[in-house]
Amino acid sequence: MPKGPNGEKRPADAIGLAVMVGRIATGEIEDVAPDDGKDPAAKALGAKGGKARALKLSQEERTDIAKKAADLRWAARVK
Repeated sequence: MPKGPNGEKRPADAIGLAVMVGRIATGEIEDVAPDDGKDPAAKALGAKGGKARALKLSQEERTDIAKKAADLRWAARVK
């Protein structure tokens, strides 16, 4: 059976998937997202850390970081 992006089992054919979506919409079955194993509090702190770093950096530093990231992305495409 195929797996979705988070490892959940999904029907292989379009009709089976449509039936499953209908059952979820009517409450016949419950669509439970699998646990990714990460602590929710740690995820929240991680999001806060990115915002705090962005506020701490100057415009020039953020520009340099963005240019470096873009250069690495383009270098990976060229290979």
